[in-house]
Amino acid sequence: MRHDEEFDFTIETLGSCKIPSPIHLSNVIGDRIANYVTNDDFIRFRLESKVGEQYGPFKREQLIEKAGPREKIFFNPSHVHAGIITCGGLCPGLNDVIRSVVRCLWGRYGVKRISGIRFGFKGLLPDYHFDVMPLNPTVVDACHKTGGTILGTSRGGGTRVVEIVDGIERLNLNILFVIGGDGTQKGALEIAKEIERRNLCISVVGIPKTVDNDLSFIQKSFGFDTAVVKASEAVAAARMEAQSQINGIGLVKLMGRESGFIATHTAIASHEVDFVLIPEIPFDMRGENGFLKHLEDRLAQSHYTVIVVAEGAGQDLMQSKNETDDSGNKRLSDIGVFLKEQIDAYFKAKSIHINLKYIDPSYQIRSAPAAPVDSIYCERLGNNAVHAAMAGKTKLIVGLMYNKFVHLPINVVVRSRNYVEPDGSLWRDALDATGQPPLMKNKVHENHPEHHHTVR
Repeated sequence: MRHDEEFDFTIETLGSCKIPSPIHLSNVIGDRIANYVTNDDFIRFRLESKVGEQYGPFKREQLIEKAGPREKIFFNPSHVHAGIITCGGLCPGLNDVIRSVVRCLWGRYGVKRISGIRFGFKGLLPDYHFDVMPLNPTVVDACHKTGGTILGTSRGGGTRVVEIVDGIERLNLNILFVIGGDGTQKGALEIAKEIERRNLCISVVGIPKTVDNDLSFIQKSFGFDTAVVKASEAVAAARMEAQSQINGIGLVKLMGRESGFIATHTAIASHEVDFVLIPEIPFDMRGENGFLKHLEDRLAQSHYTVIVVAEGAGQDLMQSKNETDDSGNKRLSDIGVFLKEQIDAYFKAKSIHINLKYIDPSYQIRSAPAAPVDSIYCERLGNNAVHAAMAGKTKLIVGLMYNKFVHLPINVVVRSRNYVEPDGSLWRDALDATGQPPLMKNKVHENHPEHHHTVR
């Protein structure tokens, strides 16, 4: 993302808010009663600055709207029928979000008709014949104690927009909460556009879910902290195995198709990783500055080593599958198995005995219950999503930015992905934690492919 790139952060609404909110709060600062949020409460997009830069006055589209309960709402709670849908892969915290949305709708606004859509967008398509799940506080009370999603999930189906909106009309929904990642939210946007074309009064609110933490503008996706905790446990096991062997090597593959946030954070958090390989940083396998030579040197020095690799790293080193999954994502070649084979062959050719243990905890991580820090985040995300929907806002994603809960237009969030910035402080700290070379390439090309980076 270029520093001078402009975005329109205006949030669309279904109409004027004229109904007094059933949530009784205050507009007075200092009376020790929680306050409403107004539509004049914003934050700035850019906090970083340089000497001499000029800021302001700001246009409305340059400011980001704060999330929270409004004094006046759009929907009459007694007339609302809300739907909740979970799409894509599993992620810690899905049930926590569902629970939060249901409890806020029911307990704070008095909405008594809440339907869980089964198995993603496919639950809205007639050919799958999935019944909805009636939701209330009793149904969701203990669901956060388990991983997965009580609604079920699936990939794909989001392109059948006309049929999906037909399904929304059949259910007579007023609000649809869409919990999912980049592809899911693109589908939600197209659904909202079709709703608009039909002149229907239905709010579509996205709740960002991507364990890879790769949605632009979103400071942190729910489940990410849990993923790092569980990944660090796998790294600790790999280190113990490696340390207990002669020339032991622990190799751990983690999630991260295009963005290496989990691998990078795990490397820093564990204090036990010697190499971390991520999609954003290319590397060579062989040669004097290749990964295998540096691995050999580290092993000679320490007699054991631990490697963390993101699933999307090193794809250029392997034969492409040229296939996509149901979500339209390119099927990745298995970098974990490839590395294992390459390491084994390299040291065998040199007659150096090694003990390599390969660990892939990805689906154990995805299905884990949320850690407390994620549970807190999920609770607040769900609450703020409900507040936005009841105020008639639509085509938006609720997220955290600069530690503030905000409304972001879906079309802005899905324009690009979040990447680990190779020139930024996060990767620099990862290099400090591992001690690996800044770049394991034998020849550095002048023209690197540029990403739209948002995390520094």
